Amino acid sequence: MRILFLKEKSRFRRRTNSPAGFDRSSEDLDCGLVSEELFIRLLCTERKRSERSRKFLLLMLLDVEKVLGTQDHGNEVLQKIVSALSFSTRDTDISGWYKDNSVLGVIFTEISGPDKTSILNTISAKVTTAVRKNLDLEQINEIQISFHFLPEEWGKQDSWRGANPERHPELLYGHHSRQFPRFLKRMMDIVGSILALTLFSPLFFLISLAIKLFSKGPVLFKQVRVGQYGRTFTCLKFRSMHSVNDTNIHKEYVKQFISGNCQSKRLGETQNAVYKITEDPRVTRVGKLLRKTSFDELPQLFNVLKGEMSLVGPRPPIPYELESYDVWHGRRLSEMKPGITGLWQVNGRSKTSFDDMVRLDLKYAQMWSLWLDIKILLQTARAVLSGEGAY
Repeated sequence: MRILFLKEKSRFRRRTNSPAGFDRSSEDLDCGLVSEELFIRLLCTERKRSERSRKFLLLMLLDVEKVLGTQDHGNEVLQKIVSALSFSTRDTDISGWYKDNSVLGVIFTEISGPDKTSILNTISAKVTTAVRKNLDLEQINEIQISFHFLPEEWGKQDSWRGANPERHPELLYGHHSRQFPRFLKRMMDIVGSILALTLFSPLFFLISLAIKLFSKGPVLFKQVRVGQYGRTFTCLKFRSMHSVNDTNIHKEYVKQFISGNCQSKRLGETQNAVYKITEDPRVTRVGKLLRKTSFDELPQLFNVLKGEMSLVGPRPPIPYELESYDVWHGRRLSEMKPGITGLWQVNGRSKTSFDDMVRLDLKYAQMWSLWLDIKILLQTARAVLSGEGAY
């Protein structure tokens, strides 16, 4: 039996074929295992609970496909494995199919201990001892066990890649059931972006001319942003700042804003923090108008056309922003593709606090429909015309 002490290692693929000699039609419930669908849902729920409580959970995966497929009595072997697990888990832990007929999973909830290494050593020792009592050496050698602490820590290097679907099986599980709605959303993005680019083409020319006349530098501002599942892409905007400026100003401001410790000063008065810096000295005269009307976002229609963004979705963050993310904030990167506008833009725009912005992003993903997208687009037009909350 090979035990892998891994923080983030897994294979997520849906399997429907049963191994030879193994029929799970009724035995898995008798063994006390929950179905793959229920297990993934419970894992999603426990992950969210862990993100909020800041008490991590441990996911143990047992690859039993080989041992069940090579045995003439697959159900009997499975019962022995489950029996061994029952002696090494608590009543509050959850056992079930992580992948049908292939990988068993155990969710150890609210794990506490001096350090993760000690926890892994303790649990793996219990599991190994229990399995050895029920299976022979040949069977044991055909089982591979791996451990994964959840949620991932966002403060470490490349931690934002934790939104990868390979580390969030609940995303892949629900992906197939939403393929057609996502196809419709993509079609709306393509048609909508083409129509908008055609409609605003004269405005593109006028804005480009104004930027060139009043400031030195390129017309477009290109910036790396983080999209769905942590994939990076080059986000396009009309340049609203001077070509040479200090990015540390925004970096420090965003850090304070995300942590909730930021106050913005404008016209000598203290006000609630907003997402964009008010009276930013780096912004040009033309840039102020572009930001007020949100016309600086128009080039992102090309990102939508390329499939990197959607017309409606969460705002794509800059990579350094994720250094200040709380663990539950990262879910906004996994639920939906980033968009030009979203619920937060039509609910106060830049005046929305970061936590509230994330809550709105998650609410949007949960309630998503084509009609909701249309409604948000119409409300966005009204918000842009009023100029409320824009800086």
